Amino acid sequence: MSPDPDKPKRLSKNESIKEESDFLRGTIAESLADDSTGAIPANDAQLTKFHGTYLQDDRDKRKELLKERKEKAFSFMIRIRVPGGVCTRAQWIGIDELSDKFADGTLKLTTRQAFQLHGVLKGNLKQTMKEINDTLLDTLAACGDVNRNVMSPSNPFESGLHAEALSLAQKIHDHLTPSTSAYAENWLDEEKIAVGEEVVEPIYGKTYLPRKFKIAAALPPRNDVDVFSNCLGFVGIPEEGRVAGYNVLVGGGLGMTHGKTTTFPRLADVIGFCSPDQAVQVAEEVVKIQRDHGDRSDRRHARLKYTIEDLGVDWFKRELNDRLGWSLEEPRKFSFDSTTDRYGWSEDQDGKWAFGLFVQGGCLRDHEGENAKKAIRTVANEVECEFRLTANQNLVIARVSYEDKVKVETIFKENGVSWPGSLSGLRLNSISCTALPTCSLAMAESERYLPSLMDELDEMLSGLGLKEESIAIRSTGCPNGCGRPYLGEIGGGKSSGQIQPIPWGWSLRHATEQALQTSHHP
Repeated sequence: MSPDPDKPKRLSKNESIKEESDFLRGTIAESLADDSTGAIPANDAQLTKFHGTYLQDDRDKRKELLKERKEKAFSFMIRIRVPGGVCTRAQWIGIDELSDKFADGTLKLTTRQAFQLHGVLKGNLKQTMKEINDTLLDTLAACGDVNRNVMSPSNPFESGLHAEALSLAQKIHDHLTPSTSAYAENWLDEEKIAVGEEVVEPIYGKTYLPRKFKIAAALPPRNDVDVFSNCLGFVGIPEEGRVAGYNVLVGGGLGMTHGKTTTFPRLADVIGFCSPDQAVQVAEEVVKIQRDHGDRSDRRHARLKYTIEDLGVDWFKRELNDRLGWSLEEPRKFSFDSTTDRYGWSEDQDGKWAFGLFVQGGCLRDHEGENAKKAIRTVANEVECEFRLTANQNLVIARVSYEDKVKVETIFKENGVSWPGSLSGLRLNSISCTALPTCSLAMAESERYLPSLMDELDEMLSGLGLKEESIAIRSTGCPNGCGRPYLGEIGGGKSSGQIQPIPWGWSLRHATEQALQTSHHP
């Protein structure tokens, strides 16, 4: 018997969790106080994502603990929002100290220009969150069914327009941050609102969005944020030394579910142009359309890309223009020539210097004589500068005076930090997600395996005379694509709007060899 098309679809379980959570409060406070377990109940584990933290366990230890009939090795990953990827020296020092004090000693730079701390135990979770807040950064909406960290270009030495794109990212970040006071109540010990006082989420409503939402701003000619992979993108159009406005892109996203053919990666569509002072309104209305029309019955089909794929780009443009009360203009011409970061020293528009540092897999640690984490902490303590996390998991040390360049170089040399010029073009253009042992979705290795694979591939490249060629390689541990493999030259391919990924199970090494064999490089 075919389903009744007029019968409302049954909502996913997460919708009832949000509905009953009292604006993301749930029973998080009670769960944190329960010291009989290192975990929290499943419903609260869904809600804590909105607060920026995921419950995880060390999968390397599961089998052994199961044999001993012990609880899994639970811990929490905390994601810290850094709008546009820009943070101060004091903020870097504070987060670095927390990674040693409460986490596993590593500092993860993500593909969305955010920090991640791994291995935080439940008993330390609240204190860690409080101390993050003391740095004037926060974790609210770093995860969950809301707008995530807003990205912007991280290479200011390439364009004097960087400040304008960063300003837009900050404005959108502020405007789309959830209004609930549950975050401050649970983690900062602020008083709960009085009984009877009205609670509102003016943009999100009581059940927030059907799934996560991602936004990025890009400045041609460098697409270092992979803007077409976002739910909503803004591409700055320069005119007479300023950003005249932004082309609006909608419907990108890379996640898919293994074995579910109705899920797929998708590139965003360019739908129009808006002025800089209209961009925040555009962002709000696009989010609201997804709030009202996104699929709340199937979370694997709940991103904006599926709403647009199902209802059509023309429908979406009409709906957006109606809600705006004015119409987007026709898109302006633009082009990108690279998605990579810039490495080494470059002078910015103000005569200051910026250093692009490669960070393998975005994971900063002190290991076997290469003490990159210590080196950057020393720079933060001793050099007047600013830090910019890139969407390719790397780091830009910006606003350095000419006199301090030598000091930075000396610190790197003393700590055995690899100079970007000594690394292959393939390695410098590599990305990997965290995957095993902590990600619950991982089906294979990624971050731990990619460096050794790169060693093998570097030998192949050297033999072919291709060591200097910039080839994008993206590694991920599951089809969700956090390492953006579907946009890499090695890792996936694209066809029309939807991106056709490499068949699951096809080895990354085989894909690399095939790509090199068919390369058009001389």
